[in-house]
Amino acid sequence: MATGPTIVWLRRDLRTDDHAALTAAAERGARVIPVVFVHLERFGSAAAWWLHHSLSALAVELAELGGRLVVRSGPAVDGLIRLAAETGAAHIDYNRHIRPADRADEAQLAAMVGAAVTVTGHRTGNLFEPGEVLTGGGSPYLIYTPFAKACLRAPTCPRPLQAPLRLAWPEQWPGSVDLTSLDLTSAVGVCCGLGHQWEPGPRGAARRVRWLIERRIKHYHTERDRPDLHSTSGLSPHLAFGELSARRLWHAVLHSRGDKPYTELPEGHRRLLDELLWREFAQHTLYHLPHLEQQPLRPRAGDLAWRRDEAGLNSWQRGLTGYPIVDAGMRQLLRLGWIHNRVRMVVASFLVKDLLIDWRHGARYFADRLVDYDEASNGLNWQWAAGSGVDSSPFTRVFNPVTQGARFDPEGRYVRRWVPELAQLPDEVIHAPWAASPTTLAAAGVRLGDTYPLPIVDHATARRRALDAYSAARETEPDGS
Repeated sequence: MATGPTIVWLRRDLRTDDHAALTAAAERGARVIPVVFVHLERFGSAAAWWLHHSLSALAVELAELGGRLVVRSGPAVDGLIRLAAETGAAHIDYNRHIRPADRADEAQLAAMVGAAVTVTGHRTGNLFEPGEVLTGGGSPYLIYTPFAKACLRAPTCPRPLQAPLRLAWPEQWPGSVDLTSLDLTSAVGVCCGLGHQWEPGPRGAARRVRWLIERRIKHYHTERDRPDLHSTSGLSPHLAFGELSARRLWHAVLHSRGDKPYTELPEGHRRLLDELLWREFAQHTLYHLPHLEQQPLRPRAGDLAWRRDEAGLNSWQRGLTGYPIVDAGMRQLLRLGWIHNRVRMVVASFLVKDLLIDWRHGARYFADRLVDYDEASNGLNWQWAAGSGVDSSPFTRVFNPVTQGARFDPEGRYVRRWVPELAQLPDEVIHAPWAASPTTLAAAGVRLGDTYPLPIVDHATARRRALDAYSAARETEPDGS
């Protein structure tokens, strides 16, 4: 007697390569119905743009295998139960996810689905599953360095699964909404440069991996902090949407050097893998501390006297703070839905410490504007900047936007690209235009307060204010620690 088809429930695992749920369905010989439920409340404007193009790319890949991608809108659990009844599905397979909302969906599905349907969760796309990397006492690591060392001591993360060469499909396909009807691309607003910068989808991810390994990785350790160079992997949105699994990237880096162990790799290769381990740390931290993006993990941070400064927040969001490296980063975000990692730290420090605005405002804004938005990385990185995370930069470490710009954009090329009104300034004042002479400003066509804003705060004064607020928060603790 023929059994019903298998629904493969897709979320942020939009690939066929190294896809445990899809492989399990293929090995079962089941007729496969790949389905994704688009729940717009879970996507910011830039991420929604990426989702549209990622789903389009995956649909093409499935069509080449003779299949389809079923797209439906709304919450997933009710939709899955209806789809199972509609198609007579015998199985629902999915890859487990880390995000609290996804885990809640998985638990709800298991509780609601009828006995006639078998629901099976499979490995995530991460290097390790939560619970596989724990301290000797069985608790999660809360500091990155020991976590990374434990990962490197652990048995090698599983090798990635190959994409199925062929799949069985249903004789009659269930209905699917037209992707364009979901209007995912209209909300990006001023992010009009996205299509020129990015190639969403598994094939775009694979091409970028090849480019990285063949041309950039050997310089990664010396150039990755330079926003003026084409120096980073650009893989973060592909990883965030699961078009590329962390396992696939990890093993691709190892394989490029003859599968040598981490300790025998060149420094550029090791630094890239370190970035993957930081991402892994964020994933595991979110699993164990699901309020990572909403609540400070160190109580002292919750006592800081944050300022309510709508004008300052708006200037920061628009890239009009008067600090060129900050403004360049925020304009890059507006244009490309992405910021260079070093500059992310600079703009976060400026918001949290120079403006003394609650880090959660920054986290929410990034969630809406980043194509590579990932709840785990976003929460961990903002708490790192605010000194409120489990393993974070001390609050007393305040980035100076002028010296950061001069160090990591020494010739001002990054600033000139994203803040073109300053393009004619000489290198020595490009990161501090207020220090330029009137003659220099006039020659460059810069009128401070007119064509480019004066600094909205004095960095030295703002730094003292932030440190005073931190000291006051410490004094509220009973033991003064």
